[in-house]
Amino acid sequence: MRKMQLRISEMFTVVSVLLLSISMSGQVNGWNPKLESDSEKAMRFVLKKAPKLETFKDEAYGYVVFPKVTKAAIGVGGAAGNGIVYKLNKVVGKAHLKQATVGIQFGGQQYVEVIFFEDRATFVKFTNGKLKFDAQASAVALKSGTSIDAAYQNGVAVFTLTKGGVMYEASLGGQHFKYTPKTDEIPF
Repeated sequence: MRKMQLRISEMFTVVSVLLLSISMSGQVNGWNPKLESDSEKAMRFVLKKAPKLETFKDEAYGYVVFPKVTKAAIGVGGAAGNGIVYKLNKVVGKAHLKQATVGIQFGGQQYVEVIFFEDRATFVKFTNGKLKFDAQASAVALKSGTSIDAAYQNGVAVFTLTKGGVMYEASLGGQHFKYTPKTDEIPF
């Protein structure tokens, strides 16, 4: 029993540190060339693992690549990440993702998330801060060698690829986004 309490205490410390790092990395002030480079590398990594996503990339009105989303939880969880937003395959801004979840969950992980926008209306909804994913929103978890039978749902297609960590969960939560344009140009 004592050993189990010590193990839970250790995991609580690890998750606390992860949650602190999420809140610290959540700042998206100023342009970050490294984030842009990391997003490009993450997209190449995702396309290497799932080449069929090239069609989504080529045909989407826009998309956002979050190269590293960090998620941690003990009962209550959180996730955050910063990414680069593309319109017609050109960089137009950056985005911040945050997520809160409640349920049976324990652990931590990092993953890449790519969201494709089917049309201008959905892209504008995202850039105006009106796009939020609720608990019923689904993402396709990419794995090497698996087929992709995904389609747009409500104008978006979401794909994730785990980079590392272990997360046990049966939880409910939603994602919220904040968009910041790269320049003063109109974001749509």
